[in-house]
Amino acid sequence: MKILIVGGTGLIGGHAALHLHAQGNQITLAARKPPAADSTLAQFDVLARDYVAGNFTRDDLAPFDAVVFAAGNDIRHLPPGTDEAAHWERANVDAVPRFFALARDAGVKRAVLVGSFYPQVAPALIESVPYVRSRHLADERVRALATPSFEVCSVNAPFVVGSVPGLRNEMFAAYTCYAEGKLAGLPIFGPAGGSNFISTQSLSEAIWGALQRGETGKAYLVGDENLSFADYFAAFFRAAGHPQDVPSLDQEHPLLPDLAIYTGRGNVVSYEPDAADLSLLRYRRGDVQRAVDEVVLHCRAQ
Repeated sequence: MKILIVGGTGLIGGHAALHLHAQGNQITLAARKPPAADSTLAQFDVLARDYVAGNFTRDDLAPFDAVVFAAGNDIRHLPPGTDEAAHWERANVDAVPRFFALARDAGVKRAVLVGSFYPQVAPALIESVPYVRSRHLADERVRALATPSFEVCSVNAPFVVGSVPGLRNEMFAAYTCYAEGKLAGLPIFGPAGGSNFISTQSLSEAIWGALQRGETGKAYLVGDENLSFADYFAAFFRAAGHPQDVPSLDQEHPLLPDLAIYTGRGNVVSYEPDAADLSLLRYRRGDVQRAVDEVVLHCRAQ
């Protein structure tokens, strides 16, 4: 297939681009800026567009058999001083369905939205947290665009860990420095609570499964391992060659602040993906520590 990956220069979209290319597909990236010249993503054609600005055209999208959208806005994209609720409304609730409607009208046959797990695992947050509401409404409105000639589904992921060769991730670089003891004065602990985690490899496999076999109009909740945040940090210490117990403390962590934990510090999000969905999407499990090992190696090489 000819596949357009929107957000293709980011971690999730970039890894999906490499994985889908390895399956024999022809990949084009869509992003605001091109990948670094030394990145493995530099091999792909790039369509310089911004879905929030709405500057895609039908002619841009018409050549593609399928679209993977991995560019939804989260806390990292919130401009300083911006009204949060208004930003999520514009970037997620309005712009994401608008892009998918354009793809449908351009003749794209298959589409996958990579979304967030929060609306499915913590639906009470839809009414109280503007970000979660925006992800929920974007997901619902995108899937409502399905027609007999436009098959669309969503793959909703928890915390994602992984790497793309040549792509620097500042968060994981900080985690690696933390595990190597390079952040002087920062005590070793994890914030109370926990979540489900998934590797970029598992998520890319799920995306490919959804493109091939996903039921149109369905939202797939994917995930791999349920870990406390302390256990998650401990995985980085193991990968860095400094295995140790990481205590769980009910206090905010500078590298995983409360604003990034929408279910609230001290709460645990734990679930097992639906067995039928696993059988359909065919993604690997038990892959988090391998992904963390890969992240640390990648960060050390940069």
